[in-house]
Amino acid sequence: MYVVRPVETADIAALESLAAVSMPGVHTLPKTREKIEQAVEGSIASFSAHVDIPSEESYMFVMESLADKKIVGTAAIHASAGSNGTYFSFRNDVIQQVSRDLNISHSVHALTLCSELTAYSQLSGFYVDASVAQRPEAALLSRSRLLYAVQAPHRFGDRFFVPLAGLTDENGGSPFWDALGRKFFKMDFLDAERVIGGARNRTLIVELMPHYPVYVPLLPGAAQSVMGQIHPSGELAFNLLTSEGFEADEYIDIFDGGPILQAHKHSLRTFTASMPRRVANASGTPASDNVATYAVSTGPDQRFRAVTINCAPLENSDAVCLPKEVQEVLGVAEGDTVTCVRI
Repeated sequence: MYVVRPVETADIAALESLAAVSMPGVHTLPKTREKIEQAVEGSIASFSAHVDIPSEESYMFVMESLADKKIVGTAAIHASAGSNGTYFSFRNDVIQQVSRDLNISHSVHALTLCSELTAYSQLSGFYVDASVAQRPEAALLSRSRLLYAVQAPHRFGDRFFVPLAGLTDENGGSPFWDALGRKFFKMDFLDAERVIGGARNRTLIVELMPHYPVYVPLLPGAAQSVMGQIHPSGELAFNLLTSEGFEADEYIDIFDGGPILQAHKHSLRTFTASMPRRVANASGTPASDNVATYAVSTGPDQRFRAVTINCAPLENSDAVCLPKEVQEVLGVAEGDTVTCVRI
């Protein structure tokens, strides 16, 4: 069995091992132990904080294999992007140009630096071990962040977005950065990412990035071809997020041109299809021809837990039958309420 729970200080060494296998320029986890420790400490403080308005809180979750106590994945959600500044992205625009004298009318694709995603809640830091990447637990890990938001809506905004890493070469170089960002920052892509630290809210971005629309047809073909394209490491996350209800195409990352997915919470399945259900004791194994897979979660703050279960469809039932071992993992008993959503 696998459980998703808030990160703890005892997980730091395991997170350091996970960070070591991620690729250069692909920001899923902080790259140094010091940064990992800061992220873990910040998450623990965020779960413990009394929140009236979403602000600088950042919540990190890990997925643990209960069989061997191994951490096999991580995911995070930030309450309010740009809370200590402004979150910058490029908005995909279409500029209409018309010449009546020449009887010519055409549309031009342009990129405009914007801060429209500021104060959205941001999903990030998704990484899952290959051993569970094709299992329902991968969806559980991604969705757990939203399940927590369902249970604690006051901690998050009404809109969510997810930046995904764009295409880079085997050396970590970015064609999009080389065509655009390098002209203004005068440094390589990986050097710029190290300076920024994965953030998109630093003052130097608005100081150096172009403030006027960038006409896409003027960019080299290599840069145009990678705009909105996903790094191979992000394909699983993209598939899970789009099936959740997130949409791409409106925004891209200002550094590598990767897609930024966004949605209102009322467009997301976890919000619209989650069901509170009373816990009942499981009396046996459900018939194999009438089984669905659900994510089941419970617990406020640091006691949050989420697992997957296979059971009879819950849509027309007021209770979910959980084996005793699952109840123990979730910290619930018969008669308690859990949140369920079909995976």
